[in-house]
Amino acid sequence: MNRVPTSRDELHHTIKNNYIMMKNKQLSTILILLFLSGGILSSQESGSELSFSLKEAQDYAIQHNKMVISAKMDIDASKIALWETISNGLPQISASGSFADNLKLMTTLLPGDFFGQPGIKVPLTFGSQFNSGATIQASLLLFNAPLYIGIETTKLATKLSQESLAKTELDTKESVSTAYFLILVSEKSLQILDGNIANLNETLKSTRAMYSAGMAESTDVDQMVSNVTMVENTRSSMQRTIELNYNLLRFQLGVTAETGITLKETLDNLTSDINIEALLSQQFDHKQNVNFRLVEGQEQMSTLALKSQKALVLPSLAGFYNYGTNGMGDKIGDLSWFQNSMTGLQLSVPIFGSGQRYSKIRKAQINLEKARTTKEMITDQLLLQEKQLRYNLVNANLQYKSQKENIDVAKRVYASMENKFRQGMASSLELTQTNSLYLQAENNYISALMNLLQTKLALDKLLNNM
Repeated sequence: MNRVPTSRDELHHTIKNNYIMMKNKQLSTILILLFLSGGILSSQESGSELSFSLKEAQDYAIQHNKMVISAKMDIDASKIALWETISNGLPQISASGSFADNLKLMTTLLPGDFFGQPGIKVPLTFGSQFNSGATIQASLLLFNAPLYIGIETTKLATKLSQESLAKTELDTKESVSTAYFLILVSEKSLQILDGNIANLNETLKSTRAMYSAGMAESTDVDQMVSNVTMVENTRSSMQRTIELNYNLLRFQLGVTAETGITLKETLDNLTSDINIEALLSQQFDHKQNVNFRLVEGQEQMSTLALKSQKALVLPSLAGFYNYGTNGMGDKIGDLSWFQNSMTGLQLSVPIFGSGQRYSKIRKAQINLEKARTTKEMITDQLLLQEKQLRYNLVNANLQYKSQKENIDVAKRVYASMENKFRQGMASSLELTQTNSLYLQAENNYISALMNLLQTKLALDKLLNNM
C-alpha cells in the first residue's frame, strides 16, 4: 500500500529542495546567527508590524541589512585610506626640543705643545653644565613614483569597494526574494494540507457511519485514522517551516525576531507578472555584470602592483628645511643662544638589490597573468551561465504549465474515487492510493512553481534586472 505523500519523505521534500537551491554560504550564515544569537539585532522596535510587497522588501533590506551596512562602511574606510595615501606626498613638519644637565663635563687630553708643555698630555674640560635646543624641520617629497602609483591603487580600491557594495546589494535582493518565495510556497503547502485534512475527516466520518451500518470493515476506519494523523503531523512540521522562513526573511530585512511581517504578494501575482518572451529576448552584456567588473578591477590592481614594483628602481627626491636654536651656559637663567638653519635636497638612487627587486617584479608579472586568466574564465562562465539559465527558464515554464494541468486531472480522479468509496464500490486502499496521487500532483505543482520563480530570479540577477 502506498504511503500518503504528505509525510516528510514526500510533500515536505518540496520545501527541503527549495532550501538547497539557496546559496549554501548564505543559508549557513543565517542559520548560525538565528540560533546562536537568539534573535536579530535591529533598530526596529520589538513587536512592530511591517507589510511588504516583494519590491518593498528588497528596498527595505538595502537600507537595513547588516551585510549591506558593512559594505557601505568599507567604502568609507577606503576613502579615508585614499586621503592617508595622498598625505604621504604633502609637506611634513615636525618639531623637537631638548634640555640636558651635564652633571660631570667630559674631559679630553690635548698635546702640551699648545700650552708650552711639550712632551706631555694636558687634561682639558669642554662644554657647559646646561645645554638646551629646539628644532623645526619641514620636508616635502618632490618625486616618488611608488607614491603616485599607490594613490592610483587606493582610488581603484575605493572603486572596487563600490562594486562590492553593488554585489552585496544584489545578493541581498536575491536572498530576500528567495525567502519571500519560500514563505508563499510554504503557506500554499499548508493550505493544501488543510484542505486535504478536511476531506479526510469527512471521509473518516462517512467511513465510521458505513462501519456502523455494516458496509465497511474496521480496517477501513483504521486506515482513514492513520491517514488523518499522518497529514496532521506533516501540517505541524509545515507550520514550523513557515516560521523558520519568516525568520530568514527577518534576518535579511534586519528586523527583530518579534517583528510581525505581512506579505502583500501572492503566488498568482508573482507568476502572472512573469513575461518569458520579454526576458528571453533581453540582451546580455557580460561586461556589465558585477562579477566581471570585480575581476576586471582585480586585473587593474595587479597591473598597478606591477608598475609599483618597477617604480622602485627609480630615484626618489625630497626637499627639506631645518631651523634650530641651541642654548649653553653654567646657569639655567643665563644661557647663551645660537641659531642655525639648513635647507637642501635629498636624492635616493637604488643601485643594487641582489636580485630581490627582479624577483618581486617577476612575481607581480605572474599575478597579473593569473588575473587576466581569471577574467577570461569568468567571461566564459558568464556566457555559459546565460545560455543555461535561458534554457532552464523555458524548461521550468513548460514544467509549471504541465503540472498545473495535472492538478485538475488528479482532483477529478480523487473526487470520483471518493464517491465510489462512499457508495461501497471502492476500497479504502484504492481511496488512499488515489489521495496519494492527488497530493503528489499538488507536490509536483509546488515544486514546479518554486523552480520557475527561482529560475527567473537567477536570470534576472544575471541580467541586472533586480
